[in-house]
Amino acid sequence: MSTRSSDSHDFANQADARAQGLVAEFWDFLLNNKKWWLTPIVVVLLLVGLLVVLGGSAAAPFIYTLF
Repeated sequence: MSTRSSDSHDFANQADARAQGLVAEFWDFLLNNKKWWLTPIVVVLLLVGLLVVLGGSAAAPFIYTLF
């Protein structure tokens, strides 16, 4: 019976804890599940997103000269 009350107590502690951010939760996921192959995919997606955002700004002429 003590494990059952301990489990519910742990659940209550986790529910009361402060929520992690997206980056911290993703980092925790990578550490615990050993999914390191996701890292280059996420980095490339972030770089493409950055290019799209900067492509519509005043930095666009400088970006286009790179290609």
